[in-house]
Amino acid sequence: MRLFRHPPWLILLVVLLACNSTLVLAAEPLIMGVFPRRNATTTYQMFTPLTNYLATHLGRPVRLITSKDFPSFWQLVEREELDLVHFNQLHYLRAHHAHGYNALAMNEEFGSSTIRGALVVRRQSGITHLSDLRGKTIIFGGGRSAMMSYVLPMHLLANAGLYKKDFTTRFAVNPPNAVLALVHKQAEAAGTGDVILNLPTVRSRVNTDDLTILARSAPVPHLPWATRGSMAPALRDQLRNILTTMKQDKNGGKVLQHAMLTNFISANDASFDPHREIVKQVLGEDL
Repeated sequence: MRLFRHPPWLILLVVLLACNSTLVLAAEPLIMGVFPRRNATTTYQMFTPLTNYLATHLGRPVRLITSKDFPSFWQLVEREELDLVHFNQLHYLRAHHAHGYNALAMNEEFGSSTIRGALVVRRQSGITHLSDLRGKTIIFGGGRSAMMSYVLPMHLLANAGLYKKDFTTRFAVNPPNAVLALVHKQAEAAGTGDVILNLPTVRSRVNTDDLTILARSAPVPHLPWATRGSMAPALRDQLRNILTTMKQDKNGGKVLQHAMLTNFISANDASFDPHREIVKQVLGEDL
């Protein structure tokens, strides 16, 4: 039987090509983190289609990560394990200040690129003014690092002359749980974002007709998406372009709908200056 011999250079070329293909297939995934605005199960359900959409358009794996609460999510940020991050605005300001994350887009929800903090009460509670909350219990969704559910409601209360000493403060894991606690009379008011009563995750669990928004903050730019500071500018620009043009794509529109979004709007760090002033007033942090 005749044996075929290949020159050494050809064998080496085949080996190098095989190794290169293996490296491409084993490319490091882009890690996308989503803050715990909702519970982890709901978050994965809502944002997995976006993960897949990004992977398709980037030509590389994308992995979704979330956490059960704000402190554990912040640990991921501190370790700089996240490449693309959906933050609340306070998390973003802190991440930008301490770790160099940069905003590139923000949510549009229900057709609006702004959002308001709110205080929600039971409709039949007899509470009709912020001053009625003096001496009452207020439950905030997500802890003291929740921009919409704590910082903005606290700003509302301060503008009405109510401070920490004037009411009892409690916290729920997230805003929907704060509303549930309110319904079950564990508090007289809940601090949330003003879209809370429109969210399916809330409407499926409580009769929102029994609740009403007592007060809303002024509108501020919506929830940001940001990238780690060391990300290559070309990849950052590619991500911004994919996100902000999704609405024009049929499949992208379906992905947005699945994530309860109507669009992604281009943003930068200066977009969140209004939040900086509020955070300084409420928390004393100069970010």
